[in-house]
Amino acid sequence: MIRYVLGRLVYGLVVLALVTVFVFVAITFIPSDAVDVMLADTGATEEQAAAMRSELGLDRPVWEQLGSFLGNAVQGDFGRSFYTDEPVVDLFLDRIPITLQLGGLALVIGTVLGLVLGIIAAVRRGTATDGAVRVTAVTFLSVPNFVLGLLILTALGLWFAWSPPFVYRGPTEDFVSWAQHMAIPAIALGTASMAGITRMTRSSLLENLGSQYIRTVRAKGAGERLVLFKHAMRNSVIAVLTLIGVDLATVLGGTVILEQMFSLPGTGQLVYQAVLDRDYPVVIACTIFYAGLFIVTMIIIDLLYAFIDPRIRAAREAGR
Repeated sequence: MIRYVLGRLVYGLVVLALVTVFVFVAITFIPSDAVDVMLADTGATEEQAAAMRSELGLDRPVWEQLGSFLGNAVQGDFGRSFYTDEPVVDLFLDRIPITLQLGGLALVIGTVLGLVLGIIAAVRRGTATDGAVRVTAVTFLSVPNFVLGLLILTALGLWFAWSPPFVYRGPTEDFVSWAQHMAIPAIALGTASMAGITRMTRSSLLENLGSQYIRTVRAKGAGERLVLFKHAMRNSVIAVLTLIGVDLATVLGGTVILEQMFSLPGTGQLVYQAVLDRDYPVVIACTIFYAGLFIVTMIIIDLLYAFIDPRIRAAREAGR
């Protein structure tokens, strides 16, 4: 198992390096750079712009910039913001707690609702309840999270004359204000996860409930609740775990727009502003951090497979 984990870590580092190279090269194809944005409407001369590019290192070849960035990143230095001159790591660490709060709430909402609705749809297969759950899942899967957030915000404002606070306060500072601020974006962000998990739970449960080992368990006199939650659900949750890991990327991507809409000063808002400002070090570093978080999550989910299913654990140990 240790060998397997080390192999996954090496694989993750390779993926992280490829993501870094791709994002770094892709940024160079953007028509303008940070200097163009900073000096727009200032009347600066070409000589002044060239001097600033030289100061920021933007006049060097791409491969040279990439080599310098990778060399510094290995030592934990991801550069400084072109605008604030603050270390990118500090900017990210200051804002990541807010994004993790939003993403964590969204995943909890999506996972809990998705599992409950998926189980209900599977147990009541072919009924009106099953059809309603499936239609609901497809609907929420089709609506972008920022559109849903805007609809919820509009409905609450028109029907109840209520809107959430738009000045962020942490949960330790003002829990009620924090909960009100987080509620709508978390629900909007969690609906896509809920829809996917609902469909996956339903299909996986139906497949397991129709299998031979479930018929054997029933023949031995086990009750339906025991059959469902101890036997069928245990094997079904493996597929759901994979989907939850993939949903993490969706949640992190969705925070970029929702944090901007709801004035949440998280990393999503940081990335959004950095893209507008062409603040390359911030964009690249945040992308690397997001990718690293996603890779670590997938490794943890792989380990959970072995914990849930002894057959997977035995197969991995046999491959040492």
